[in-house]
Amino acid sequence: MSKILIASDHAGFALKEALIEHIRTLGYDLEDMGPFSYNQDDDYPDFMTPLAQRVASSPEVRGIIVGGSGQGEAMCADRVSGVRAAVFYGPMRVVSSLNIEGDRSEDGYDVVRLPRLHNDANVLSIGARFVSVEQANEAARIFLETPFSEAPRHIRRLAKF
Repeated sequence: MSKILIASDHAGFALKEALIEHIRTLGYDLEDMGPFSYNQDDDYPDFMTPLAQRVASSPEVRGIIVGGSGQGEAMCADRVSGVRAAVFYGPMRVVSSLNIEGDRSEDGYDVVRLPRLHNDANVLSIGARFVSVEQANEAARIFLETPFSEAPRHIRRLAKF
């Protein structure tokens, strides 16, 4: 992956700023797509849509978007053809005892890992009101480090999008 794009709205602004520092320490080329200052009246589509369009036009680019819940931001990004956004609003344990593929862990971050492995998610949407800076940093690291599995059944399913 050549570049990471990041954007937020007012509710995610402080977390976005913290994530920028963390992601740069991981050695990634990061571009901040705004906002560049806090504005309580901003609208998340103004930042999420341009980021999603850039991600969709470049397969080697991934995006991280941050908002209050992460849900509306992901919905906005997913409206752009070619974007596959995964939402993270905190670590969650897998409750099923089935471990058919052996790709489940016990750290609670499968909600980030599995969308990369199975769905080739190219945007991570983080709910700032539900996570700590440390959790968001870990989610971003996992999102950026986890490759798509390229398993035939996952490729087949993605082709049906």
